[in-house]
Order: sequence, then C-alpha cells, then structure tokens
Amino acid sequence: MDRDALPLAGIRVVEFSHMVMGPSIGVILGDLGADVVKVEPLGGDQTRKLLGSGAGYFPMFNRNKRSICLDLKSAVGLGVATRLAAKADILIENFRPGTLAKLGLGYEVLAAANPGLIYCSAKGFLAGPYEHRTALDEVTQMMGGLAYMTGPPGRPLRAGSSVVDITGGMFGVIGVLAALERRHRTGTGGEVKCALYETTAFLVGQHMAQKAVTGKAAAPMPVRVSAWAIYDVFETAQADEQVFVGVVSDGQWKSFCAAFDLADLGDDPEFALNNQRVLARDVILPRVRALFQSMQRGALVEKLERLGLPFAPIARPDELFDDPHLNTGGLLDVTIPGGAATKLPGLPIEFDGARPGLWHDIPEIDADGDAILREIGYSDDEIAAIRG
Repeated sequence: MDRDALPLAGIRVVEFSHMVMGPSIGVILGDLGADVVKVEPLGGDQTRKLLGSGAGYFPMFNRNKRSICLDLKSAVGLGVATRLAAKADILIENFRPGTLAKLGLGYEVLAAANPGLIYCSAKGFLAGPYEHRTALDEVTQMMGGLAYMTGPPGRPLRAGSSVVDITGGMFGVIGVLAALERRHRTGTGGEVKCALYETTAFLVGQHMAQKAVTGKAAAPMPVRVSAWAIYDVFETAQADEQVFVGVVSDGQWKSFCAAFDLADLGDDPEFALNNQRVLARDVILPRVRALFQSMQRGALVEKLERLGLPFAPIARPDELFDDPHLNTGGLLDVTIPGGAATKLPGLPIEFDGARPGLWHDIPEIDADGDAILREIGYSDDEIAAIRG
C-alpha cells in the first residue's frame, strides 16, 4: 500500500522510549504512515542487546522508524531533542515518572513552544497511590489478577506474550488518535497517558463483572466452568497434535452431532439447550474426547472447517513463519540486527482492502541521524560540531 495513502502520512513523531510499551505505540503509528524518529542513547537502545525472551523486542517493535542517537544529559543533545519536539506532532515517552521533565523535556515546557504537540506518556500506573512505583508487564499481570486467571489454582502464570505492554501501547495509540482528532477542532494538542496496571484491570474487567453478576469470584481459566460444553483442547490420534474445538450454539451442536455420528446426543432433548449441555459436560466430553482421539488431526481439521465450527490446531509461534494465511500479506520482510532476513507480523488492519507495509527497515543505531538533523534545520557545519 502506498505510504502517502495511509491515514497518518505527514504526521511527525518523536519517540523517547525503550523495551516494549513505548515502542509498540511508535510502531503502530509508523505502520499507519507517520514519520517516527526514534531517539536512542549513545551506543543504541539497550533493548537491542537483550537475550532470551527479550531478544525479539527490538526487531518486532521498531520497524518503520528512523534512528538518531543523542546524549540527553548534554547541552547539545538536549538542544537537538528540544528542536525535534518543537517540530513534532506527537511525542512518545516511557521513562520513569518525571525523568524527561527533569531534563527540560516535560509536557508543559514543550507545549509552550509547540502548542499543537500531543505528548503521550506510557507508564506503570495512572494517577493514584501507585503512580510512582516501578512497573513491568509481569508486575501488573500479577497484581492485576491476570496471572491468577491464567495459571491453575495456586500457580499464578503470566500470559505467554507481553500482552499488557502491547495492549497498553494500543490504548496509548487510541488516546493519541483521539487527541489528534480534537486538535483538528481546537488547534491545540494535549497530554495523553496510558498505563500497564489500568490496562490489566481493563483486561480482567469481564471477571470482575462476573463476580458482580454471580456473587462468586471467577475461577482461574484452567479450572473454570466454561460457558459451553465443548470448548476445550482435545487430543487426536497423535498425542502431540492437539486441536481446540468450540461448539457455541444450539445450531452448531446439532450440526456437530450429525457430522460426527453422535445422533443419540444430538437428538436427546436433555442436551438440546446450551446450559443443559454445560451441566452435562461429564457425560458429553468423554464421548467427544474418545472420538477425537481416534482421528488424525488433519482429517479432524478438514471436517471441522467444512462444518464451519470454531477450531484451531495448537501451534507454536515459530510455526507461524510458514502459515499460508499469514503469508498472503500478514508478514513483513525485515532485516534483523546482524543482517539476516526474516518475516514478522505486520499491523493487523486493512485500509480499502490493502495492508500497511514496510516503509523503513529496522534501523541500525543512529543510521538516520545526519538526515534527521538536516531536516530540523542544522547545517553541515553544525552537524559536524554535534558529531564532534
């Protein structure tokens, strides 16, 4: 898709961020067409150097950005950062509360020079007793009830992705776009804040509502009473080839029973309604489990797809590289640090039938510094002095 046709083409963003939450805001805005300038410390963002489960953070959340390295504690670096902010539509930061303000890069100072600036801070907590605490994705998953809901009783377990960082960043983007729309009417920007803890609370809000409605606290997902009788992971003839299957309506139940030779269950009036089937899981599920264990996963999947039932072969993330659906446009060709080519998920949105693409590969450290300095008005001699 032509970048100029994207909704945020012409919008300028300066990003002071690291790890996942702040960069996720920047990558979404960049994928939507904005020009995102990532400000890194001298030597590069430390996120580039993470090992283990953090090794994928930088490659995933920093495409469609340009890199410049600045020492924000020096007068020269601070001057460049101030000029970048003066020419920006949006600023993103996710440092500890007050860090940028102490450097003279707080919202009030920058908005005085650039009243149209939308200043987005991604934090651990919004205003309240916890706002000065240090938070991480896993911290708020634990204190916000998400880890309790994910693991079995007594074994809180974080979700298998940086889900709060990423969804928190998405809420940041929502706030930024709302502020941008308001700026169209008023001409002024504003300060947007998003936070990990409140994002976690929003994610578990359905379980809070369940307690309010039923009077009983929600049980962790591994031991929950499902809303449907068949809504689970099942073994197939090969134990390592599992499949999730959901039968979530009375019509689907009838179709399912007819297709899998379970007419005695499908015709039984005691199982006609969903809530009846939920109460009869001990009767229904052993039959279904035995049936699926007698089938090859490929044959089962083919039959479920033909019926139009919800199903999912259980996959690992690395298997998505070869997924035929994602390879029709859902994966972007990028170059990871070190020069290797790979494919990573693009923004899960279409505009007029087309998907946003890659405008700028994952940047090397300070790869665009000189070009960015020229764009904000520095001469070649001034750039040489800055580099010196």
